[in-house]
Amino acid sequence: MKTLPIDELRGLLSAVSEHGQQHLLEVEADLLQTTYLLSAAVDKLSVSFMAIHAAVSAQQQALADIMSERGLEMAQLPQLEAFEQQISNEVDLVVSALQFQDMTSQLLTRTIKRVIGLKGLLQELSAHGDRVEPDQEHAEIARFLAQLSDNLHAGSHALSGGLRRSVDQQHMDSGEIELF
Repeated sequence: MKTLPIDELRGLLSAVSEHGQQHLLEVEADLLQTTYLLSAAVDKLSVSFMAIHAAVSAQQQALADIMSERGLEMAQLPQLEAFEQQISNEVDLVVSALQFQDMTSQLLTRTIKRVIGLKGLLQELSAHGDRVEPDQEHAEIARFLAQLSDNLHAGSHALSGGLRRSVDQQHMDSGEIELF
């Protein structure tokens, strides 16, 4: 019977685990930074659009007051009100569009969970690789590899179980949105 290259198998399992975990740590850090940057940018945009809306509304009111005080043509008032409503509608559309951040955050959170789960699977791979002994029989090693495969499959299945849902945005002024 031929001897299996146990040291090489152990080295391969360890290297796959170590390098995979290093890359996944970087991916996780990038995703967390992306989440933070996206949230900060959307918050700033939301505040700015609301400030623009408030300023335009105040301007419209000032114009209406001036027209009223000076007895200027009131025929212009409906046009000013129409502009105010149009601006209000546009700002509402922009603010609603910025709600994509919530859905994007859901996707990023799920992706981070997948990365964490994958890191766990790689740790499992490393832990099992350390248990392979050079003097084990072929059948015993085959059972061990089958068990390792089953454990990795079960972990992968558990990881993807709750992460295949659609993302959705609820309780928005403009209604509900479902993506995917």
